[in-house]
Amino acid sequence: MKPELYRDMARLQADHWWFVARRRILAALIAQLSLPPQARILEIGCGTGGNLAMLSSFGRVSAMEYDEQACEMASALTGMPVVSGGLPEPVPFDNNQFDLVCLLDVLEHIVDDGGALGRAAQLLKPGGALLVTVPAYGWLWSAHDDAHHHRRRYTATMLRQLAAACGLQVGRLGYFNTLLFPLIALARIWGRFTGRAADSDAVLPSPWVNALLQRIFASERHLAGYGLFPFGTSLAAVLSPTQGNPV
Repeated sequence: MKPELYRDMARLQADHWWFVARRRILAALIAQLSLPPQARILEIGCGTGGNLAMLSSFGRVSAMEYDEQACEMASALTGMPVVSGGLPEPVPFDNNQFDLVCLLDVLEHIVDDGGALGRAAQLLKPGGALLVTVPAYGWLWSAHDDAHHHRRRYTATMLRQLAAACGLQVGRLGYFNTLLFPLIALARIWGRFTGRAADSDAVLPSPWVNALLQRIFASERHLAGYGLFPFGTSLAAVLSPTQGNPV
């Protein structure tokens, strides 16, 4: 990403409606995984560390980030050690270490997304799980994707096929950020049509708008125990190595 976007992320991640609500939805998904006590958890591509406190409520967390500036920001903001590394390499961890590996809006940045996903799966203990989120639908592409150096947006079919090619089975797969989907889709299309799209969506709205959007988006967490949605602006998947076919 552009360096200034990491600074924006560090400034907004505690309060912006999207970051706050997404953490609550991810926490609801993780709570369904029945992780062991003191689970070993790794977030790959942790950015400026906005998810680390939430992940720490489920176990012992390690963090890895490719960008040096983001790595330093994450360590400073969270007080947790964040090591430098990337996918498919370099990965500064041994295989078979973690009960949960999180790739939260990471794969869309990587040229070899299949190699990255397969490499991340090698870090799992037997019975471990990968939690993956990615942006959805190529037709939602905007200046935001360009500024964040995205290489693609995904559909559920694309992500399912990628997982299968990596020897991974799908536990759960579906969309989220669905209740706000019409509003976001309209804004993206209008921005592309008028040429007025901003380089980044990471702008804090007025307090009441921020609270309203957060409440609407975060309400999707109540459905996490039942299933994800058939459409939305983001995709989530819980993946694990296919039995008898370790990655």
